[in-house]
Amino acid sequence: MSEGAPTSWFDGRARVLFVHAHPDDETIATGGTLAALAEAGREPLLVTLTRGEQGEVVAGPLEALVAAHGLAVARQNELRTALGMLGVDRHAFLGVEPARAEGYPPVIYEDSGMEWGADGRATAARDASPDALTSAPAVEALNDLLAAAYQSNAQAVVSYDDGGGYGHPDHVLAHRLARAVAHALDVPFWAIVSDVFASETDPAAPASEAVEVHDVSPWLPRKVAALRGYATQLTVDGDEIVHVGGQREPIGTVEAFRRLTPAPEAHGSSSAAR
Repeated sequence: MSEGAPTSWFDGRARVLFVHAHPDDETIATGGTLAALAEAGREPLLVTLTRGEQGEVVAGPLEALVAAHGLAVARQNELRTALGMLGVDRHAFLGVEPARAEGYPPVIYEDSGMEWGADGRATAARDASPDALTSAPAVEALNDLLAAAYQSNAQAVVSYDDGGGYGHPDHVLAHRLARAVAHALDVPFWAIVSDVFASETDPAAPASEAVEVHDVSPWLPRKVAALRGYATQLTVDGDEIVHVGGQREPIGTVEAFRRLTPAPEAHGSSSAAR
């Protein structure tokens, strides 16, 4: 387990940029960490790449609400509620100031959708729209995320591993964009680790790819409250999440991150002290 208070997490860097693909991803994978950092007076910034337009809806009364107003509106409202529960104040959608390259009008990157492959992992949808995140020029999305990181004085970047966690094309692209931004700004990059305990004890992992494991149980009530805010997407059943497709997933009381980009030589370097 990672030792010390949240102020020591991510090498003690106060301004960590979290890059997530859709509303609810931030809470499922990193909600406890976000709540802990916020409570400790740190300044986490969340950038959400899409509004989750291609998601399904939990059967029940919310189906009518979504039909009337659209899933994007519902999920934006759910995200706002969840961030309030986590105590996170700083958020932006990619393509909208401050996560938009200077001089360009706002743009909406839509959910690219996905299909389940034969191996049980997500794969690209065959009918992604021209406005989907993965249909947009990658350099445009990259410049938008770079603007967000630069303007927020990000000292570290967190996103998925190179497989996007479970393969969703938006998650895979989120990794590529976020890691490129970290490299450009010469700040460390931490990849979200799914198999927490196996990764923590992996003797083959090089020192430059150390795993940091956070015990977020003190902030579990905040995380669970935020999860309950995503009523169109999931149901909280005891200590499990029941996804819209019926899949069950334990609510994580630990959250782990593998550092893939070594930190700058001096913690007080220009990239870490802006």
